[in-house]
Amino acid sequence: MSLSDVSRELAEKARKIKAGPLAAYTYCPLDYAQAPHELYLRKFGRGRKRALLLGMNPGPFGMAQTGVPFGDVGMVRDFLGVVGEVGKPAHEHPKRPVDGFACKRSEVSGTRLWGWVQARFERAETFFEDYFVANYCPLVFMTESGANLTPDKLPEAVRRRIEVACDEALRALCDELKPEWVVGVGAFAEKQAARALTGRKEQIGTVLHPSPASPKANRGWATEAERDLTRLGLDFWPKSKPKPR
Repeated sequence: MSLSDVSRELAEKARKIKAGPLAAYTYCPLDYAQAPHELYLRKFGRGRKRALLLGMNPGPFGMAQTGVPFGDVGMVRDFLGVVGEVGKPAHEHPKRPVDGFACKRSEVSGTRLWGWVQARFERAETFFEDYFVANYCPLVFMTESGANLTPDKLPEAVRRRIEVACDEALRALCDELKPEWVVGVGAFAEKQAARALTGRKEQIGTVLHPSPASPKANRGWATEAERDLTRLGLDFWPKSKPKPR
């Protein structure tokens, strides 16, 4: 099974999830941004990986626009070299339009994560030789006002339905990439990975989430993330560059 197959199966299951009245709007970029999303998978999701970095779910100005995890438009287009046609969600919030690669808003989490990869590895291809980035949940949830609603804030019954679909997709993703580590970007993703992958070979860890809502991340996310990775025994240093002593 290819990563595109995994993605399409997850999208099919995600379409059937009714998030309830709290989430008045639900976007699935695996559908309307399928072209750039699957280009990302084909371009970088080949071969065995040392570690999988796992985010929570798409941000409204990141993957919701580009189909790529932590998908700030500028970083996806200019650093990852991923572009493609992006359509519209079936039910679009007037305050949260999907403009695809024409979106003028930046996603801070994406600029931090991919900016760190660029600074450390220089070339995206070098990073993806050993690592991959994915999201646990493919759906964007918003309240009636347009406020972003993370999966952990949904009613328990809805979360359980999401977990059934997303746990299966995560296991299939790991079967394909065979990572030694699954590293949650934030505590939520770590918790989901630990439950979904119970009894398997993958080691589970976490790094600080790069969200601007985190004061600690705002004081220097890259430094904090590298400390977290070092504690796990993952130095995340490119093979082609000598490691400083």
